[in-house]
Amino acid sequence: MSLPELGEEIRVRLGVLAREVKVAKGFVEVVTGRETLREVAKTLKEMGFDHVKSVTAVDYPKEGKIRVTYHASSFLNEELSRFMVGLSVDLPRDKPVVETLYPIWNSVEFMEREVYEFFGVIFEGHPDLRPLLLAPDLAEKKVMRKDFVVREESIYEGVPHEYK
Repeated sequence: MSLPELGEEIRVRLGVLAREVKVAKGFVEVVTGRETLREVAKTLKEMGFDHVKSVTAVDYPKEGKIRVTYHASSFLNEELSRFMVGLSVDLPRDKPVVETLYPIWNSVEFMEREVYEFFGVIFEGHPDLRPLLLAPDLAEKKVMRKDFVVREESIYEGVPHEYK
């Protein structure tokens, strides 16, 4: 199977569930809505995409959205293991809430937590949605959003002068 053939198979299987399916630079990109994200993820898993390699987010403040993308692939299906599917959903920046994909792909557990702490995306139904890497008070600031400003004095607060 070629990448364009995979893209077409995904387009046919998803039908109206996908807002967009395109083949782009070595992977298939699928964009769906918040209300259909889980159904699309289930379909991709049924097709053989058995795990998620990464979950990323991009902040688009001018457009008022945060795009969350799950990069799915396969360990078990040798043919599909050559490919990756990017499953994206756009969320309103002022209330970025979406259902977790943990019940479909357990591999998202820590990656969704990371997106939560850095971007403030709430994954409803996640089994342990709390900061993974940052202190809770810093995670509340959503440090990867483009409107977060690092103030020099806050970086060096409590640091002895010789280390500044």
